[in-house]
This record gives sequence, C-alpha cells and structure tokens, in this order.
Amino acid sequence: MTLDSSPELDAMYEGFDREHLVPLWTQLDDLMPMTPAPRAVPHVWKWDRLYDLARTAGDLVPVGRGGERRAIGLENPGLGGKAYVSPTLWAAIQYLGPRETAPEHRHSQNAFRFVVEGEGVWTVVNGDPVRMSRGDLLLTPGWNFHGHHNETDQPMAWIDGLDIPFSQTNDVGFFEYGSERVTDDATPRFSRSERLWCHPGLRPLSGLRDTVSSPVAAYRWEHTDEALTQQLLLEEEGVPATVDQGHAAVRYVNPTTGGDIMPTIRAQFHRLRAGTTTPSRREVGSSVYQVFQGEGSVVLGDTEHHLGTGDLFVVPSWVPCSLRAKTHFDLFHFSDAPIMERLHFDRMHIEEGER
Repeated sequence: MTLDSSPELDAMYEGFDREHLVPLWTQLDDLMPMTPAPRAVPHVWKWDRLYDLARTAGDLVPVGRGGERRAIGLENPGLGGKAYVSPTLWAAIQYLGPRETAPEHRHSQNAFRFVVEGEGVWTVVNGDPVRMSRGDLLLTPGWNFHGHHNETDQPMAWIDGLDIPFSQTNDVGFFEYGSERVTDDATPRFSRSERLWCHPGLRPLSGLRDTVSSPVAAYRWEHTDEALTQQLLLEEEGVPATVDQGHAAVRYVNPTTGGDIMPTIRAQFHRLRAGTTTPSRREVGSSVYQVFQGEGSVVLGDTEHHLGTGDLFVVPSWVPCSLRAKTHFDLFHFSDAPIMERLHFDRMHIEEGER
C-alpha cells in the first residue's frame, strides 16, 4: 500500500525508525507472499570440479584443531555468501587424505555422510567405528562425539549434510572438542550398532525405548540397492510397488519409531529406469540431491540441467522439479521435510493435483 506523503506521515515514519519499528503495510508482499518466494535459487554443482578443488585443499590445508574438518560447504548463490545450500540445510564435500585422522568433537547439529565413491575411511561415533563405503549413508545425530580416520594410502571424499542453517537461525548450537584422535581406530566390517540393529524386521529387546534419531550408524548400499531392484521387478509383474511408473524410491527410517532418521533431516533414495520422466512436483521446504550413478537431467523451474555421477543440485521451496533418466539413474536425496511436517507447513503440488 502506498500513501501520499504529508508532514504528519513523514514524522510518523521517522518515529518508527527511531523506535526500531516497521509497519506491516509496507512489508506485506515480502512477509506474506501469495506463494513461497525463496531467496535460495536452484543450482547445480558438478562433482568433478568439486573433487578437484577438494583435492587441492588436501594438498594445502591440514586437518586438525581450529579447522577440524577439510569440509567445503556448497554456497547457494541466492543466500548472500553464506555457506548454506538452503535456508535450513548445509551440504559439503569432505576430503580426508591418506593415513589422516580428523579429531573427535561433537555439536548440537545433526549430521550424516553419504559416500558416492571410494572406501578406506572409518567414522567413529561415540566410540563405535563405522566403515564408510560406496553407497552407504552414515549418521551422526546431534551431540554424538565423532571423528574420522583413513587407514589407506589413498584419499577419500564424501558429502556431509547437516541442519546448520536451521540451528544457527534459531540459536541452538553448542560445540565441544573431544580427543585429539578418534577414540577407537579399529576397522571392523560392521559397527556395533549394525550388529545390534540391522536385522530385517527384528528389534532388540534391549532397545525398546524410542529414540529421537535412528540408532543405526550405517545404512548399507547392498540393502538400498536390493530394495529398489525389487520395487522395479514387482512393477514389471503388475504389482503397484513404485512411486511413479519406472520410479522406485525408499526412505531411510529410524527403526524405533518408523519415522525419519533424525528430527530435522529426511533421507531418501530414488531409482529411475532409462527413459523415465517424473511428474513435476513443488514442495514447501528445500531438498538436495546427489547423483549416485547414471546419466539424466533435472528440470528446475523452466531450466533443464544435465547430470552425471556425483553431481549435486538444490531444490528451493516451491520450485517445480522433475527428473529425467537418460540411463539407469540413481539419486540420493535429503530434505528438511521433518521440520516442515512437524510445524504443519508442509504442502505438495504434483502437476494438477495438490495434497
């Protein structure tokens, strides 16, 4: 709303300024848009370029106290230079050189790691050594001590996802140093948490209490791969097992609740048959995808972006998104959906339908 200027009106606005007040009638379009109007923008990061820069950082930047991790955050071009991939999510490529150790620490922020290639690193979460291998999703819920050690003569890189922007906006962050090294440099094939929790359909009687975050330290690729494979095979047999035609998907869950792996982050995995195109979807909240294998593209708004193994892209709130598979196409996906759903802000629009 625009008002004609007058001495009285100008004096009133000067009074607002002195008292740090802002009238709603001058801000309505910004504060209450008709639909979400995100400052974050869709963007694609190419894996080969990220990896080359991470490798250079490996040559020039040590891992140790002060910096803690050789992690390079993905900066959304619409968010003013902050290392935020979206207003709620943080994503980074982390690089650990041969025989290096990243020291132990803990923080309020929830974190995970996803491995698109390589092996040889163990992350140690509260003293439990967890192998990191291709296709694995590894969890570090908030306030768990964790460090990493590379037991090979080769470097390794992976992506980190955290709720840092959400935590920082709401001033909930705490941080604490741990041991100068990780607390256990063992290299077991399976972590203690997997030996206790990762048996299909079975829950230990020693763990009947529900937990806020999943007690599973690692979700292994062989299980994810088999679940997606069987969905597509069932579809071929006429069983309605997929999200869309030619589009299989799974969600990683907390076995104590059946809900999301962490209170602020949802993680899923998608597989598209060659030639498949998904319906265009809009969702409240933001998502990040990484191509695990295959070739395809994503249409974000009106722009199509071609994608290959390792490439990452962000989908801001209410931006239309559709996937197109040139070959067999696998993508890891994480989002802030648990926040949106818990606060009842969630909304989705799929082509002509809304739910």
